[in-house]
Amino acid sequence: MKKIVLLSLIASSMLMAGGYKIPETSLNGVALSAANIAHNKSADAAYYNPANMVFMEDTNHMEVDLTYIGLDPINYKGTHALTGPMNHDIDSKSESFFIPSVHYVSGKAGETRIGLSICAPGGLSKRWDDMPAVYSAEEFTLQAVEINPTVAIPINDKLAVAFGFRIVHSEGIVKSTSPGGSRDMTADSIDYGYNFALAYKPTTDLEMAFTYRSQINLTEEGNAKLYSDAGATKIYDGGGTLTIPLPAFASFAVAYTLPSKTTVEFVYERNMWSAYKNLDFGYDSPMPAAFDDPIAKDWKDTNAFRLGITQELDNMTLMAGMVYDETPVPEKTVGFELPDSNSFSVSLGGRYQVNDKIEVGLAALYSMRESRTVKNDSLDGEFSNGNVLIVSTGVSYKF
Repeated sequence: MKKIVLLSLIASSMLMAGGYKIPETSLNGVALSAANIAHNKSADAAYYNPANMVFMEDTNHMEVDLTYIGLDPINYKGTHALTGPMNHDIDSKSESFFIPSVHYVSGKAGETRIGLSICAPGGLSKRWDDMPAVYSAEEFTLQAVEINPTVAIPINDKLAVAFGFRIVHSEGIVKSTSPGGSRDMTADSIDYGYNFALAYKPTTDLEMAFTYRSQINLTEEGNAKLYSDAGATKIYDGGGTLTIPLPAFASFAVAYTLPSKTTVEFVYERNMWSAYKNLDFGYDSPMPAAFDDPIAKDWKDTNAFRLGITQELDNMTLMAGMVYDETPVPEKTVGFELPDSNSFSVSLGGRYQVNDKIEVGLAALYSMRESRTVKNDSLDGEFSNGNVLIVSTGVSYKF
């Protein structure tokens, strides 16, 4: 039991990019619940489906967005293996973040289009003040930034393909205090992957798309300070390493535009979280088994189902969406560092055309997470609340 408490803490700093992935990386992404893959004529096509850049207006497109993410406190009621029959009723801290993003699509170079996106694909934070949560998640924070250059090439007037290169920089802070020991760790890494996209427009009204983003192994390296006896005795102060996969995911999308200029898009997304099988830590010198033994995580592949509706008006575009997203975390590995559950989200937003070059917009998404009853080696209780509010504003410019 002590082994699980001590080892799960480092994992928490990385897992935020899994169970708490951020697919809404633009104004349109928030407004449409990320159902903007097959039908996308804005600069964020560089991220969501760069193959669509081929079919965009032949000019430079740029968009700058600022997104607020607010996490409600998560409540836990139940027992913990290290505190015996004691019943706990505790809440995590609320969290607030502001995340900027930039998307750019070039004009045509021959028939080729170039794109660039800078955004946050995952991260966030979770902090607890009360035992037993502080045993594994007193604080963990992960910041991840992705730079994603892409190139799109037409195959014919109805079909286009695109390729991209993913560069992800991540850094984390992890703190815990437990009866068996404590940890204070910082780590960061730069890691690489790729993405592929396909856009097919058989008619002017029907659009289809496929996108794939590769797995990226986060090869975190930093400094770890380990203590025994609830922090009384330092037993290690040196290098620490950990590799965790940021799993691949694929999206299939279809969109249809009605004569009323109403576009309906459906997206099926498959997330390959089963790549995350266990945790294995490395140190500069041999460590006791309680700190060094790998532990199984056994995450599962999951599905997300997204629906977006876009209504084009004279000088305005209205958008709404919804998404059902499954959690990858099995009951046997749920803990305070990642009390994840299935979620249902709704969203809406709009863009206003100021002139032929500038658009401004505002969007919001509210994610409602299911309560989750957990009974495993550590916990016997229920997690509830943990809803998420996302608000995004942005400015786009053509030149």
